[in-house]
Amino acid sequence: MTDETPISYEAAVPGTPVLSSSGAEIGTLEHVLEVPDLDLFDGIVITTKDGLRFIDADQVGEITRSQIRCHLDDAQASDLPAPDGPPVYRVDALQDTGESLHDRLGRLFRRSRWIREQG
Repeated sequence: MTDETPISYEAAVPGTPVLSSSGAEIGTLEHVLEVPDLDLFDGIVITTKDGLRFIDADQVGEITRSQIRCHLDDAQASDLPAPDGPPVYRVDALQDTGESLHDRLGRLFRRSRWIREQG
């Protein structure tokens, strides 16, 4: 069951399916681009089978709890540009959760492992 309740871009959750105008899934939400000081929504970055792609705010139609609909048709969606700008890093939250010696030492020394997102 899908929840079609519209929400703010500020409440969008990573992993939410992103759909083209035809309803085909083109990817999932990676993160929202915004300028918080100006309360400005700039667009979204999505994860696709071809890597990270950028969708401008003008092309984002409706954001709901269960999906994000875009004004792009399937051909336009396949030609989305990779995001530009500084690289994005994230921490692997599941790192060192196992029982091996490597994982135990990682927990002992609280070593963080930054992973660079590939565009």
